[in-house]
Amino acid sequence: MKLKQEDKVHLLLGLFVMAVIVANIMGAKITTIFGISMSVGIFVFPLTFLITDVIEEVYGKEKTKMFILTAFFAMILVLLFTAFFVWLPPAERFSHNEEFVTIFSLSIRMIIASIIAFLVSQFHDIWAFNYWKQKTKGKYLWLRNNLSTISSQFIDTMIFMYLAFLYMTPKFTPGFVFTLVIPYWLLKVFMAAADTPFCYLGVWWLRGEKPKKSK
Repeated sequence: MKLKQEDKVHLLLGLFVMAVIVANIMGAKITTIFGISMSVGIFVFPLTFLITDVIEEVYGKEKTKMFILTAFFAMILVLLFTAFFVWLPPAERFSHNEEFVTIFSLSIRMIIASIIAFLVSQFHDIWAFNYWKQKTKGKYLWLRNNLSTISSQFIDTMIFMYLAFLYMTPKFTPGFVFTLVIPYWLLKVFMAAADTPFCYLGVWWLRGEKPKKSK
């Protein structure tokens, strides 16, 4: 089935919102890979920067802002529903309410941290991508994609890690959290570099017949 241009945009928007919500809901779990402790959300959240770079390259910043604001409102709804479900009293036959409250109460803090980090970093990504696009006169997509994503991911990591984990336990002091930020961010840098071919592929797939870019 051949997708229309509008269908492709809707598909990317759905993937974008999915990635944001999954990173928020599942991000409360911490794993360790290569000695680096990280939220499992790291495996899906970089997809958001890839999608916005593809959209911005083809359609411009206004369409990209629409993606960001749509995901923002979705996260607000997820936060409100999560808080409501945690507050509701359990049925007598539901024997896992304490575990439910423990997991999703932590998710509430993660979601709040993620919302703030998401808005700041994504709007910075828009600015950075356009800045480098002007500097390169629309050339070197690989450079623009990586420079904007690397700086935006650093902002996202700093804000998220401090808001989500600072004083979560006595161990999570400001200094300790910072020791987690750098390796976590470097892993994101690696993932950003690895997704460069997919950025080109996404732009090629989305363009089809080149749409008129918004200014």
